[in-house]
Parts: sequence; structure tokens; C-alpha cells
Amino acid sequence: MGSLIKKRRKRMRKKKHKKLLRRTRHQRRK
Repeated sequence: MGSLIKKRRKRMRKKKHKKLLRRTRHQRRK
């Protein structure tokens, strides 16, 4: 059960990184 939770956390981290990259791109354009 613990391994499944770790995998989910890793996937969530990847999604968060993508959102952060999108935000930085918008700031650079401005």
C-alpha cells in the first residue's frame, strides 16, 4: 500500500512542476 502512495506523490509533483513552468513563461512574456 505504501508504494502506491509514493507513486501517486511522484505523479502529483510532476503536475505541479508543469504548472510552475507555465506560470514562469507568462511572467517572462510580460
